[in-house]
Amino acid sequence: MPSLRQPTSFWLFSLLYLAPHSWAALYPDYDFNPLRHLGRVSPYFEPRDVQPTSPNTPQGCTVTRAAMISRHGAINVNDDDFADWIEPFLSKFQNHTETDWASIPAMSFLATHKSPITLDTEVEMLTRIGRIEAIDLANRFAIRYPTLKAPSKIWASSPARTFDTAQAFAQGLETEDHPIEVIRVNEGSHDGANNLVPYQACPEYREEGIRIATPYRELFTKPIKARFDAMAPAYNFTTADVVGMMLLCGYESAIQGDSPFCSLDLFPRDDWLGWEYTDDIRYNYDVGYGNYVSGPVGFPWVNATARLLMAETADEDAYVSFTHRTLPSMALVVLGLFNNTAFVGSGPGVNESLPLDRVNPHRAWRTSNISPDLGNVVIEKLACAGSHGFDDGEYYRVLVNNAPQAIPGCAQGPGASCPRSGFEDLLKEKEELYYGYSKWCQVDYDNSTDIVTFYDHYP
Repeated sequence: MPSLRQPTSFWLFSLLYLAPHSWAALYPDYDFNPLRHLGRVSPYFEPRDVQPTSPNTPQGCTVTRAAMISRHGAINVNDDDFADWIEPFLSKFQNHTETDWASIPAMSFLATHKSPITLDTEVEMLTRIGRIEAIDLANRFAIRYPTLKAPSKIWASSPARTFDTAQAFAQGLETEDHPIEVIRVNEGSHDGANNLVPYQACPEYREEGIRIATPYRELFTKPIKARFDAMAPAYNFTTADVVGMMLLCGYESAIQGDSPFCSLDLFPRDDWLGWEYTDDIRYNYDVGYGNYVSGPVGFPWVNATARLLMAETADEDAYVSFTHRTLPSMALVVLGLFNNTAFVGSGPGVNESLPLDRVNPHRAWRTSNISPDLGNVVIEKLACAGSHGFDDGEYYRVLVNNAPQAIPGCAQGPGASCPRSGFEDLLKEKEELYYGYSKWCQVDYDNSTDIVTFYDHYP
């Protein structure tokens, strides 16, 4: 009698073949998007952590007040990036006639490509895409917080790119019977802490990151230059050429939605990861834990915002501000978030956590995730009752680009939120660490201030 027993491979194949289609989601095709690894020129996106916490309001809780501080939206090109990298590349490329680009598959687009960025470009202008994304962020803010009154005021630092972003955000929230005023907060070199760019008034603030990142920048671009030189020997690619081309991926995408410079045939995955790590080094030293004044400069905004949220009454349900990448990043330092050295005790310091000769794949500080265009930090005040397993009461939660972040040492509440008592203790601890903007910054001018008051009265 023939046996009905089938080989194991048959049953395994049948199981996989008959499995529900949803199983396929457990084994997705490999996908890599360079735009999510562009560091300072990444477009807005909402990353999820390895162990994601839901951004939804925790069960049993209601958001009763919120504050958001955001970087401006996508611009056509940053002035320093244009002067240091893009302009030199474009000038050299336009004067080069010895290479037949059409004959090089990975670079064939250069034979006919016309960049929307030219040598005569007016820099640092909010793009149409940047404006649309700001409106969309406002729409999602309104949907996320349906019980909060729309703000009557939004604050913005003075440059056009931040002010225009704030106006676009206001456009997404306001109605005919509820207009929103956008208040331009002056940014001066003698204004102390009471503005949205307090680092500019801090003599001790220095941007050393671009210099410190140089060794790794040269390391990751070396094989790219060799590869490109093998394709186009007459061009003699330099580090400035490579950086300029990679920046064009981001800025051209911000203007027209895409760019051939983003092609993985031109720059494979590891090239982009090298670029991203270089920016992580740079901005960790510029605005993160590698700059010793990050905490003191960021504390006045965190402290003022916390006081507005904790007050029994407030003029606004939502306090919204727009600035550059620097202040939101410094606020994260104050809160102890994305700290590379948080779990290594007294051993390795900041230099060892971001080595200059290799990538640390486990680093917490990732500029693409923290401060892309429109990168934002939100602090929510929660009223919770009937949250299973938690006391009724007041809690506070931080979200970075819509991803909840547990405050180290204070995440015992619903959805990894912080109880009010713990939040008060946290502020006292941070005040002991960071209070004294004028002292830390060694200000050399009169009328400096260590606190933020412009939310209460401006000008």
